[in-house]
Amino acid sequence: MSLVGSSDVRALVTGGAGFVGTNLADRLLSAGGRVTILDNLSRPGVEHNLRWLQDKHGDAVAVEVADLRDRAALRRCLAGCSQVFHLAAQVAVTTSLDDPTFDFEVNLQGTIGLLEEIRRLSNPPGVLFTSTNKVYGSLSDVDLIEGPTSYAPADEKVAAAGIDELRPLRFCSPYGCSKGGADQYVLDYCASFGLETVVFRMSCIYGPHQFGTEDQGWVAHFLIQALKDEAVTIYGDGKQVRDVLYVDDLVEAMLLAQARIGDLKGRAFNIGGGPRNTLSLLRLIDQITEMTGEPPPLEFEGWRAGDQRYYVSDTSRFEAATGWSPRISAAEGVERLYLWLRELSPARSSFAGRVAS
Repeated sequence: MSLVGSSDVRALVTGGAGFVGTNLADRLLSAGGRVTILDNLSRPGVEHNLRWLQDKHGDAVAVEVADLRDRAALRRCLAGCSQVFHLAAQVAVTTSLDDPTFDFEVNLQGTIGLLEEIRRLSNPPGVLFTSTNKVYGSLSDVDLIEGPTSYAPADEKVAAAGIDELRPLRFCSPYGCSKGGADQYVLDYCASFGLETVVFRMSCIYGPHQFGTEDQGWVAHFLIQALKDEAVTIYGDGKQVRDVLYVDDLVEAMLLAQARIGDLKGRAFNIGGGPRNTLSLLRLIDQITEMTGEPPPLEFEGWRAGDQRYYVSDTSRFEAATGWSPRISAAEGVERLYLWLRELSPARSSFAGRVAS
């Protein structure tokens, strides 16, 4: 079976003008599929992504500028759809703390609305939902060893493999609750109503078309700040560790999940770069220094609610089910993203205006 499927694929990508959605849509469209993007264009920079997709793919990409909570818009977008990639979300912990009701309405209520609109169809499409590692909470019970630039688990098994899906769910922060609740509803709509659904609990994804902010997309945000000659704010001590996954590898995993959704349905998978592709914040600063020739100025603030000092995905279950594994190393991927961001504008003043627009 072709992963992308070519002209017979009609995919809905919610949040499709975001950075992951743009890369996914481009891959589907380049293979001859047709894509409908539903996006309210609220995130800074996404209008550039949407324009890029339209310029490259023309009428093959349909656009519905609407909120995820708009049931009539969802109904229009789902007509004739064979696959759904549900990426649209409120994505920042800080925003969820400022406005928990909005966070709930978008992430949980919006997801249930989408599932209900899919359930009413006579031939429901398969659904891939992007969840988050935040469903596991702060992981404060994982004993850590503090090194000069990073934390490492004291448990050798966790250090070698990462966090697996058997880890108990422990929602923390309104964002963790809303995404975690949506995660569970997506799985239950398979068990209760027979929809073919799969959940990806994702770690840090990065790559081209990402306009990272202080609240979300930290790899891109650090690079953007360095290119603008502005300070990078580190919350905590900078030794916190994440596994990072280049977006091309994520897209490949998404296409595999849809191609094999009959076998994978009703399951949640941890998806990230795994133990071979980890970064601490301080190690990323070191790589930025190597690429630019000078360290970016740093500012330190206190830890934020729900911050995990260590999270690395154990991706072995998805690898065993599909044969997938990350191909692009953290060092190579960060350099690729740096070069892409630098190419946005040779002049840093102009670059700053584009990423802020």
